[in-house]
Amino acid sequence: MTREKIVKGDAEWRHALSAEEFRVARQKGTERAFTGKYYACVDAGTYRCVCCGAELFSSDTKYDSGSGWPSFWRPVADDALELEGDASLGMRRVEVKCARCDAHLGHVFEDGPEPTGLRYCINSVSLALDRKPR
Repeated sequence: MTREKIVKGDAEWRHALSAEEFRVARQKGTERAFTGKYYACVDAGTYRCVCCGAELFSSDTKYDSGSGWPSFWRPVADDALELEGDASLGMRRVEVKCARCDAHLGHVFEDGPEPTGLRYCINSVSLALDRKPR
């Protein structure tokens, strides 16, 4: 399934997002490790893109990677994310973006748990959690 792209200008995103959300999600920033609201969160639910609301990750695939950022071993759907090479900061990494609105979410690494062996290392500020009722 191809997701319909959401395209907005910087002024529209700035109006819709907090300054920190804009810096990270729209300008490819990073929040400091161990400071995000979801890095140690154990609540059940679905993590959505803070920009467009697209479903990205389930709490069922979240785990403590020790990195200081929320980490997941799989997205909710194969087409939820887009991956792009990132050579910034003198490193070779793979950037993770929302497939619907191109928001910067974080990076994916090949040091995660089974069954995928992947660690989607995501900025809390790029996410909004829809908690499941208890």
